[in-house]
Amino acid sequence: MSDEIKSELDEPATLEYTQMPEDYAVGDDGQKRVVRQKKDMLLKDGQRLSRFKKKVCRFCHDKSYTIDYKRSDILENFITDRGKILPRRITGTCARHQRHVAKEIKKARIIALLPFVEK
Repeated sequence: MSDEIKSELDEPATLEYTQMPEDYAVGDDGQKRVVRQKKDMLLKDGQRLSRFKKKVCRFCHDKSYTIDYKRSDILENFITDRGKILPRRITGTCARHQRHVAKEIKKARIIALLPFVEK
């Protein structure tokens, strides 16, 4: 081998970056953070930028909208076609009112205003 090639092989390889890769950003404090783009949502430091509107409890928002086992038209909005009670994350109700809705649905089922299951 020639002397030039031998000298190149003996020296350790050093890489110099002129620009940061696209998936990194520098924060205000000078720290390098990973920023990934995934389908219309940016992930920054483990937090998601949501594109959905936050659901609000309809019972907290409108005090005249009461929960009662006799009002099966309202309670039907909180059960599936098969008779299962929908969870809070889908209906948007707060924990307090979700417990009350579940209790009233169970009362309505017992006196046959709502079905236990679909046939």
